[in-house]
Amino acid sequence: KNGTLSPPPSERRQSHTHGERQNCGAAQDSAAMSQNVLAGMENSAVTVLKRAIELDNESRLPDALVCYQEGIHLLMEVLKATKDEAKKVHYRKKIENYMDRAEKIKEQLNDLKEKGKYHEQIKIPDDATGFCYEKLFKPYLDSFVTEVWVEDPYIRHVHQVYNFLKFCEMLIKGPCSVKTIHLLTSLDNAGKAKQTSSLEEIKQSLQSYNITLELLYSSSIHDREIRFNNGWIIKIGRGLDYFKKTQVCFLQYEIIPHHQR
Repeated sequence: KNGTLSPPPSERRQSHTHGERQNCGAAQDSAAMSQNVLAGMENSAVTVLKRAIELDNESRLPDALVCYQEGIHLLMEVLKATKDEAKKVHYRKKIENYMDRAEKIKEQLNDLKEKGKYHEQIKIPDDATGFCYEKLFKPYLDSFVTEVWVEDPYIRHVHQVYNFLKFCEMLIKGPCSVKTIHLLTSLDNAGKAKQTSSLEEIKQSLQSYNITLELLYSSSIHDREIRFNNGWIIKIGRGLDYFKKTQVCFLQYEIIPHHQR
């Protein structure tokens, strides 16, 4: 009617069938993609949790705790995306077991810190790479850290001041909520004006993040250490200046060879 020709019933059936196949194919592709993503998430969780167990067995408790927490988070994401009820029960049991172990490590670390008995030594081989500030210090930072003390006689030259700046940037990124940083260093007699003005610039910049930088100078300071008010005291042989000289015009500390510590 009205000049419009309808296809014969056989053609309409073929058209419907073709559309249904397309929809079915799209649904299958989407399901396959979801399964691939889920499998990738599960593999990531397994890898991180295996590393947590290895570190746990080596008594590297702070590092193990970080890996347990990251692995638990990944496993919880897998649990949320899983439709299979049997797998959900399996994941819940795994998460519960790993959470129990993580809590025990927390209690153990807190107990050792209170008694002042916990000690861990990290050795950096000569020319090694990958030991950025995040890798070294993040395991000892938590949401309770609000105050930091840095004692290092060699925050004097340009690259050393820059090291301190990168350390402050790491603190800003969290997971802590630092309010005060105390820096005790020595004055560079040859370049005192440049040193003090650079540190004052960092002080002004930190104020925009509601962080107070207290600067103190001493001619008798020799030891190097960093203290967090959650109880951790970190002794560093070379202080923050353990990176070798590089010709790269921008600094990616993960890829710069390090001095042995």
